[in-house]
Amino acid sequence: MRPALLLLSLLLPLTLVAGCGGKDVPAGADPAQVDSKKVPTVGACRNLRRSDIAAPTNAGKLRPCTEPHNAETFASGELPAEFKDADYHEPDLEVWAYRACGSALTRHLGATDSVVMRAILSWVWFRPSQKAWDDGARWYRCDVIGGGAGSRVYLDLPTTTKDLMATQPDDHWMTCARGTDPDHGAKLPCSQQHSWRAVTVIKVGEPDDPYPGDAAVAKKSKSFCASSVAAWLGYPTDYDYAYTWFHAPEWKAGNRKSVCWAKTAQ
Repeated sequence: MRPALLLLSLLLPLTLVAGCGGKDVPAGADPAQVDSKKVPTVGACRNLRRSDIAAPTNAGKLRPCTEPHNAETFASGELPAEFKDADYHEPDLEVWAYRACGSALTRHLGATDSVVMRAILSWVWFRPSQKAWDDGARWYRCDVIGGGAGSRVYLDLPTTTKDLMATQPDDHWMTCARGTDPDHGAKLPCSQQHSWRAVTVIKVGEPDDPYPGDAAVAKKSKSFCASSVAAWLGYPTDYDYAYTWFHAPEWKAGNRKSVCWAKTAQ
């Protein structure tokens, strides 16, 4: 499964324009990349839109990483041999990508899982076009995006995001929210005025545990986050907290953690 960022329903339609050789090319795409069988280059930068992020493939034009951009390719390669004869929309592809891109992003940023899960950054993955897939192409591309679920805009990234969070992360890259409920409020960098801050990540299961059901995960998340946020705040007598927990698809892909939020005065 893709992160929640990739499941946004407010999608813009792709506008097709005439391309070279009579081929239809999406607006803003590079014709040379549209049906490419070549593994994408790590370190390449682009500007992606929500419609791009929701699509299975992308041929967005490259731009110098020294210029404004909101996406950077941090991992790419050939898909495992098990997908040689897979259908283009094989569900196990999403599970594989969730694990591969997620772990690769943690290494790329030089951070822990806890920090990455609380970052305003997210990731998206792409595969070849349907035509290239049918011709045998089996590459993948993982891009880090300057935004997350509920972000109103995507942030510009630095020239490189390599080891961006290897030291104490700047608030500009950490996730906060406005509103009465952080899960449904607008997500924004903690450097901006906010009502909630994602402060800790708690474990709700072991790697080999079967999914215990929505109610059980929500109950454990609530209990653990109450204690975790209290500790983060220094055990005040009165405080507000919230929690974001994940469902069976994310559990299947390997996630066993929930995010805890603290109500802030800022």
